[in-house]
Amino acid sequence: MRIALAAAQDAASRGETPVGAVVVDPRTDEIVAIGANGPIGAHDPTAHAEIVALRQAAAKLGNYRLTDLTLVVTLEPCAMCAGAISHARIGRVVFGAEDPKGGAVVHGPRFFEQPTCHWRPQVTGGVLAEESAELLRDFFRARRKKKG
Repeated sequence: MRIALAAAQDAASRGETPVGAVVVDPRTDEIVAIGANGPIGAHDPTAHAEIVALRQAAAKLGNYRLTDLTLVVTLEPCAMCAGAISHARIGRVVFGAEDPKGGAVVHGPRFFEQPTCHWRPQVTGGVLAEESAELLRDFFRARRKKKG
């Protein structure tokens, strides 16, 4: 999670919402990919940290199926990212802060609990949640000050 937090800070430094993600092979502890939010800079609404990390991992491994890997992300995934996680067959998702407004794992549609979801990873939430949430709060507080 510390590496994901560093990626989130990198996103914030570029004016992107501070969310970071890491794909890890739990058998070897190898970091397969690191992603940071980048929709603004990439001009790509799908460039969420999770999607960026999943794309990098799939390219590196030469397979779109990332079965048995772990995705660590600083914020509860949204519906789009939850769908991508399911399609990638990620084995486990670990997230930091919950997202009552946009999250889709423990909030909103609870994507992995839906009967139409074909792959359900193990989910662990709340890992370094306060640090993840504080990074987001600080980012948006600073943006409001600039606009105010």
